[in-house]
Amino acid sequence: MCLAIPAKVVQKLENDQALVEVGGVRNQISLMLVEDVTVGDYVIVHVGFAIARLNADEAEKSLALFDEIARQLEENPHEVHQ
Repeated sequence: MCLAIPAKVVQKLENDQALVEVGGVRNQISLMLVEDVTVGDYVIVHVGFAIARLNADEAEKSLALFDEIARQLEENPHEVHQ
């Protein structure tokens, strides 16, 4: 199973690199697989690479779902569903 996370580009760096933020955590990623990314764009990040751009509404919906899942796991840590 693979998990790709929406992240907001907060700074473009040299050599097709960027600084992205998710939930207050910043990471450096590669933009070499996605064209025309600008600061403020949301990208889908998988294993350190942006693999697609995502519109802001879809990114925010996805991030809200991740937040809800995290809250449910915190409230009920022993109720993991398969």
